Amino acid sequence: MAPSAALSEDVFARELELFRVDAEKGAQFFYSYLAVHELAKRQRRVFRLLDQDALFWNTLLGGAQTGAIMALGRIFDHKSPHNINVVMRIVSERRSIFSKAALGRRKQGLDPAPPSWLKQYLRSAYEPTDADIRRLADRVKKYRHIYENKYREVRHQLYAHNVAATPADIDALLKSTSIREMQRLFTFLLQLYEALRELFINGRKPVLRPIRYSAQRISRRPSRTIPGDSVHERISMHAERALLGIAKKRNTPSRRLRTP
Repeated sequence: MAPSAALSEDVFARELELFRVDAEKGAQFFYSYLAVHELAKRQRRVFRLLDQDALFWNTLLGGAQTGAIMALGRIFDHKSPHNINVVMRIVSERRSIFSKAALGRRKQGLDPAPPSWLKQYLRSAYEPTDADIRRLADRVKKYRHIYENKYREVRHQLYAHNVAATPADIDALLKSTSIREMQRLFTFLLQLYEALRELFINGRKPVLRPIRYSAQRISRRPSRTIPGDSVHERISMHAERALLGIAKKRNTPSRRLRTP
């Protein structure tokens, strides 16, 4: 294998991992924020818990909001050194790293000879077409457009810098934003990572497989396959479980020790 090919693979693996970290962090921040609100709507004891220590919980939820928006900035801003365009540029310009031959070398690893199953495995491996790459690039373009038109200035003026300082300024920034849209945005990023990972690691066609995005639906109908589901479902479950546990302890009368 040529040194440049190996370098391309290493660079892509590194950039894909950085993309995963930002996408999952953003989803964890955003869906933990949503999970708290969804549970408080349904559980009066959780609402009371949040209300009793409102300063703490508002601080925590505000941090989650900030983390989610800042993660979007790292992913979509052109000035970020490891943004989504870097990943997609490698996908487009270094297509040879997704060939069956390259996949075979990765699967063989440091073994001196190919494993017995590899030849059969590579027969069904998928090599991406121009149409595959174009379809993914179009979806990235769609969500980048949404970020740039609705969320970039929220990040710059409200979270990264104190430009929007009055309630009127903040309302003007937030008027075109949407919880539903942000859920779609974060779940798209998770879908994209999984599609590129499966293509690179296992030679599977890069398909954006359906995942649930509605925090309300996730809260009301938890998945039966957790922890195998996406990180946004796992963090929702963990947030609700933690809150219910705290609320239960808060509402349980303490037992006093009896004096002899």
